[in-house]
Amino acid sequence: MITVSLRPTYSIWLLADNLLVDDNAYVHHYKMRDEQGQTLTLHGGIWLLELKKFNATQVETEDQRWLKFFKDGERLNDEALPDWMITQEMKQAMSTLSTFSEKDQQYYQYQARQEYLREQRTIQSELEQANKREEEAKRREEAANKREALALQEKKASENREALALAEIERLKALLAHKE
Repeated sequence: MITVSLRPTYSIWLLADNLLVDDNAYVHHYKMRDEQGQTLTLHGGIWLLELKKFNATQVETEDQRWLKFFKDGERLNDEALPDWMITQEMKQAMSTLSTFSEKDQQYYQYQARQEYLREQRTIQSELEQANKREEEAKRREEAANKREALALQEKKASENREALALAEIERLKALLAHKE
């Protein structure tokens, strides 16, 4: 028999607006249960954090510390953290936030450059396609002109053959009339 050790798996939902309007609690922890109410595992679940409901000015619990961080983190100065942030986890969270912020700026610069290059490639492609369409139109016009010139030559050749045939008929009529 193989035993599998499940690792805890949590989903954290940070909500800017209220989902549960009839409940004043700002932290909700849901566990996985079946229809009969039997818990699948004690490890894991969904943490629902409604930031709009959280208005505590004094941080007293770890949940409040994280809620305040999620709500006010971008306004904090990582060089001068408030007392409620002086924990190893919060310092690490601020460091990660600062790194992401710097990376965000680099990312947006990179994205702007990529967008510019995409626009330039699109413009170049459209110009090339317009040139190809123009060249194709010129080729079609030249081919039409050649067909028209050939048709005129064929018409003239046909008229010449007809004139020669009529002249031959007149010559033969004259020979017949001369023999009679």
